[in-house]
Amino acid sequence: MHQFVQAGVCLYNPDKPERPVNSPHAVYQISPELLKVLRTYPTRGYKKRLKEYLSVHKTLAEQYAKKRKMAMVPVKIKDGVEITISAGDQSLLIRAIVEEFAPRFIAGARLVYVGDTGEKFGYFDADLLAKLGVTLDHHGKLPDVLIYAEDDNWLVLVESVTSHGPVDSKRYTELEELFAACTAGRVYVSAFPNRKVFMRHLESVAWETEVWIADAPTHMIHFNGPKFLGPYTE
Repeated sequence: MHQFVQAGVCLYNPDKPERPVNSPHAVYQISPELLKVLRTYPTRGYKKRLKEYLSVHKTLAEQYAKKRKMAMVPVKIKDGVEITISAGDQSLLIRAIVEEFAPRFIAGARLVYVGDTGEKFGYFDADLLAKLGVTLDHHGKLPDVLIYAEDDNWLVLVESVTSHGPVDSKRYTELEELFAACTAGRVYVSAFPNRKVFMRHLESVAWETEVWIADAPTHMIHFNGPKFLGPYTE
Protein backbone atom coordinates (compact mmCIF):
# COMPACT_ATOMS: atom_id res chain seq x y z
CA MET A 1 0.00 0.00 0.00
CA HIS A 2 3.00 2.26 0.39
CA GLN A 3 3.02 3.26 -3.28
CA PHE A 4 -0.72 3.96 -3.24
CA VAL A 5 -0.25 6.33 -0.33
CA GLN A 6 2.70 8.05 -2.03
CA ALA A 7 0.66 8.48 -5.20
CA GLY A 8 -2.22 10.02 -3.23
CA VAL A 9 -4.58 7.22 -4.22
CA CYS A 10 -5.10 6.27 -0.57
CA LEU A 11 -4.98 8.07 2.76
CA TYR A 12 -3.16 6.44 5.67
CA ASN A 13 -4.97 6.54 9.05
CA PRO A 14 -7.24 9.48 8.12
CA ASP A 15 -9.34 8.74 11.22
CA LYS A 16 -6.34 8.88 13.58
CA PRO A 17 -3.12 10.26 11.98
CA GLU A 18 -1.14 9.79 15.23
CA ARG A 19 -1.70 6.01 15.20
CA PRO A 20 1.70 4.17 15.48
CA VAL A 21 3.10 2.90 12.18
CA ASN A 22 3.34 -0.65 13.55
CA SER A 23 -0.25 -0.69 14.79
CA PRO A 24 -2.35 -3.70 13.65
CA HIS A 25 -5.30 -1.31 13.37
CA ALA A 26 -3.93 0.73 10.46
CA VAL A 27 -6.62 2.21 8.22
CA TYR A 28 -6.41 2.96 4.50
CA GLN A 29 -9.06 5.04 2.77
CA ILE A 30 -9.37 5.97 -0.87
CA SER A 31 -8.77 9.65 -1.48
CA PRO A 32 -12.10 11.52 -1.60
CA GLU A 33 -10.88 13.61 -4.57
CA LEU A 34 -10.00 10.49 -6.56
CA LEU A 35 -13.21 8.78 -5.54
CA LYS A 36 -15.22 11.59 -7.12
CA VAL A 37 -13.34 11.01 -10.38
CA LEU A 38 -13.78 7.25 -10.35
CA ARG A 39 -17.51 7.53 -9.73
CA THR A 40 -17.89 9.33 -13.07
CA TYR A 41 -16.45 6.37 -14.99
CA PRO A 42 -17.48 5.46 -17.72
CA THR A 43 -19.61 8.55 -18.31
CA ARG A 44 -18.70 11.32 -20.74
CA GLY A 45 -17.55 13.51 -17.89
CA TYR A 46 -14.88 11.03 -16.75
CA LYS A 47 -12.03 12.25 -18.99
CA LYS A 48 -12.64 15.86 -18.03
CA ARG A 49 -12.69 15.02 -14.31
CA LEU A 50 -9.52 12.91 -14.67
CA LYS A 51 -7.73 15.71 -16.50
CA GLU A 52 -8.70 18.19 -13.79
CA TYR A 53 -7.52 15.78 -11.09
CA LEU A 54 -4.14 15.17 -12.74
CA SER A 55 -3.58 18.90 -13.21
CA VAL A 56 -3.24 19.29 -9.43
CA HIS A 57 -2.11 15.79 -8.38
CA LYS A 58 1.24 14.45 -9.59
CA THR A 59 1.42 10.81 -10.61
CA LEU A 60 3.76 8.49 -8.77
CA ALA A 61 6.01 8.31 -11.85
CA GLU A 62 6.32 12.11 -11.83
CA GLN A 63 7.14 12.12 -8.13
CA TYR A 64 9.83 9.47 -8.55
CA ALA A 65 11.28 11.28 -11.57
CA LYS A 66 11.60 14.47 -9.52
CA LYS A 67 13.29 12.60 -6.67
CA ARG A 68 15.73 11.03 -9.11
CA LYS A 69 16.54 14.40 -10.64
CA MET A 70 17.16 15.86 -7.19
CA ALA A 71 19.61 13.04 -6.49
CA MET A 72 21.68 13.69 -9.61
CA VAL A 73 25.22 15.05 -9.42
CA PRO A 74 25.92 18.10 -11.64
CA VAL A 75 29.17 18.07 -13.62
CA LYS A 76 30.46 21.21 -15.31
CA ILE A 77 31.83 20.35 -18.76
CA LYS A 78 32.87 23.87 -19.77
CA ASP A 79 31.57 27.39 -19.34
CA GLY A 80 27.82 27.33 -19.79
CA VAL A 81 27.62 23.55 -20.28
CA GLU A 82 26.65 21.19 -17.49
CA ILE A 83 25.43 17.58 -17.35
CA THR A 84 24.03 15.52 -14.49
CA ILE A 85 24.96 11.95 -13.60
CA SER A 86 23.47 9.50 -11.12
CA ALA A 87 24.27 10.19 -7.49
CA GLY A 88 26.88 8.13 -5.63
CA ASP A 89 30.48 8.09 -4.49
CA GLN A 90 31.73 7.24 -7.98
CA SER A 91 29.84 10.17 -9.50
CA LEU A 92 31.32 12.57 -6.96
CA LEU A 93 34.78 11.34 -7.87
CA ILE A 94 34.00 11.66 -11.59
CA ARG A 95 32.95 15.26 -11.00
CA ALA A 96 36.26 15.90 -9.23
CA ILE A 97 38.14 14.37 -12.18
CA VAL A 98 36.41 16.68 -14.64
CA GLU A 99 36.36 19.84 -12.54
CA GLU A 100 39.56 19.51 -10.46
CA PHE A 101 42.00 17.13 -12.16
CA ALA A 102 41.54 18.10 -15.82
CA PRO A 103 42.01 21.88 -15.48
CA ARG A 104 45.16 21.41 -13.39
CA PHE A 105 47.02 18.76 -15.34
CA ILE A 106 45.66 18.52 -18.89
CA ALA A 107 46.58 21.31 -21.30
CA GLY A 108 43.68 22.31 -23.55
CA ALA A 109 41.40 19.73 -21.93
CA ARG A 110 38.36 18.67 -23.96
CA LEU A 111 35.97 16.17 -22.45
CA VAL A 112 35.31 13.15 -24.67
CA TYR A 113 33.39 10.77 -22.42
CA VAL A 114 31.91 10.57 -18.94
CA GLY A 115 30.47 7.30 -17.75
CA ASP A 116 27.33 7.12 -15.63
CA THR A 117 26.24 3.96 -13.84
CA GLY A 118 22.61 5.00 -14.14
CA GLU A 119 22.55 5.96 -17.82
CA LYS A 120 25.59 4.03 -19.19
CA PHE A 121 27.17 7.30 -20.26
CA GLY A 122 26.51 10.83 -19.08
CA TYR A 123 28.41 12.54 -21.90
CA PHE A 124 29.97 11.23 -25.10
CA ASP A 125 31.57 13.19 -27.93
CA ALA A 126 31.67 10.38 -30.48
CA ASP A 127 32.73 12.73 -33.26
CA LEU A 128 35.84 13.86 -31.40
CA LEU A 129 36.80 10.29 -30.60
CA ALA A 130 36.30 9.32 -34.25
CA LYS A 131 38.65 12.13 -35.30
CA LEU A 132 41.26 10.48 -33.09
CA GLY A 133 40.80 7.23 -35.02
CA VAL A 134 38.55 5.40 -32.55
CA THR A 135 35.01 4.28 -33.40
CA LEU A 136 33.11 2.25 -30.83
CA ASP A 137 29.68 0.64 -31.08
CA HIS A 138 29.37 0.09 -27.33
CA HIS A 139 30.63 1.70 -24.13
CA GLY A 140 30.95 -1.29 -21.80
CA LYS A 141 34.76 -1.42 -21.76
CA LEU A 142 35.47 2.29 -21.76
CA PRO A 143 37.18 3.86 -18.74
CA ASP A 144 35.07 6.15 -16.57
CA VAL A 145 36.37 9.38 -18.11
CA LEU A 146 38.12 10.23 -21.39
CA ILE A 147 39.76 13.65 -21.78
CA TYR A 148 41.58 14.92 -24.85
CA ALA A 149 44.64 17.09 -24.21
CA GLU A 150 44.36 19.19 -27.34
CA ASP A 151 47.61 21.12 -26.83
CA ASP A 152 49.70 17.93 -26.55
CA ASN A 153 47.54 15.56 -28.64
CA TRP A 154 47.11 13.15 -25.73
CA LEU A 155 44.06 11.06 -24.88
CA VAL A 156 43.85 10.73 -21.09
CA LEU A 157 42.00 7.62 -19.93
CA VAL A 158 40.87 7.85 -16.30
CA GLU A 159 39.47 5.10 -14.10
CA SER A 160 37.42 6.32 -11.11
CA VAL A 161 38.34 3.94 -8.28
CA THR A 162 35.54 3.62 -5.75
CA SER A 163 34.02 0.21 -6.40
CA HIS A 164 36.04 -1.07 -9.37
CA GLY A 165 39.80 -1.35 -9.47
CA PRO A 166 42.50 0.94 -10.87
CA VAL A 167 44.41 0.64 -14.12
CA ASP A 168 46.21 -2.60 -13.32
CA SER A 169 48.24 -4.65 -15.81
CA LYS A 170 45.16 -6.47 -17.11
CA ARG A 171 43.16 -3.27 -17.56
CA TYR A 172 46.14 -1.54 -19.16
CA THR A 173 46.34 -4.30 -21.79
CA GLU A 174 42.57 -4.15 -22.44
CA LEU A 175 42.66 -0.40 -23.00
CA GLU A 176 45.75 -0.60 -25.21
CA GLU A 177 43.90 -3.06 -27.45
CA LEU A 178 40.66 -1.04 -27.41
CA PHE A 179 42.46 2.19 -28.37
CA ALA A 180 45.12 0.68 -30.63
CA ALA A 181 43.95 2.79 -33.59
CA CYS A 182 44.03 6.05 -31.62
CA THR A 183 46.22 8.71 -33.27
CA ALA A 184 46.78 10.54 -29.98
CA GLY A 185 49.27 9.49 -27.32
CA ARG A 186 47.56 7.58 -24.51
CA VAL A 187 47.93 8.47 -20.81
CA TYR A 188 46.46 6.18 -18.14
CA VAL A 189 45.30 7.57 -14.81
CA SER A 190 43.77 5.89 -11.76
CA ALA A 191 41.80 8.40 -9.67
CA PHE A 192 41.05 7.75 -6.00
CA PRO A 193 38.85 9.71 -3.57
CA ASN A 194 41.47 9.59 -0.79
CA ARG A 195 44.72 7.91 0.27
CA LYS A 196 42.95 5.24 2.29
CA VAL A 197 41.29 3.86 -0.84
CA PHE A 198 44.54 4.30 -2.77
CA MET A 199 46.47 2.19 -0.24
CA ARG A 200 44.02 -0.69 -0.68
CA HIS A 201 44.87 -0.82 -4.40
CA LEU A 202 48.52 0.25 -4.32
CA GLU A 203 49.98 -3.15 -5.21
CA SER A 204 47.82 -3.54 -8.32
CA VAL A 205 48.46 -0.16 -9.99
CA ALA A 206 50.25 -0.77 -13.29
CA TRP A 207 53.68 0.68 -14.05
CA GLU A 208 53.87 3.57 -16.50
CA THR A 209 50.53 4.94 -15.32
CA GLU A 210 49.56 7.90 -13.17
CA VAL A 211 47.63 8.23 -9.90
CA TRP A 212 45.55 11.21 -8.79
CA ILE A 213 43.91 11.51 -5.36
CA ALA A 214 40.91 13.82 -5.09
CA ASP A 215 41.52 15.01 -1.53
CA ALA A 216 45.01 16.18 -2.56
CA PRO A 217 44.05 17.61 -5.97
CA THR A 218 47.25 19.55 -6.68
CA HIS A 219 49.50 16.46 -6.61
CA MET A 220 50.01 13.37 -8.75
CA ILE A 221 51.85 10.10 -8.16
CA HIS A 222 53.92 8.84 -11.05
CA PHE A 223 54.56 5.10 -11.41
CA ASN A 224 58.07 4.81 -12.91
CA GLY A 225 59.33 5.73 -16.35
CA PRO A 226 61.38 8.62 -17.79
CA LYS A 227 58.47 11.07 -17.88
CA PHE A 228 55.92 12.39 -15.44
CA LEU A 229 52.65 12.94 -17.25
CA GLY A 230 52.61 11.75 -20.85
CA PRO A 231 52.18 8.78 -23.16
CA TYR A 232 54.67 5.96 -23.53
CA THR A 233 55.86 4.47 -26.77
CA GLU A 234 57.84 1.32 -27.43
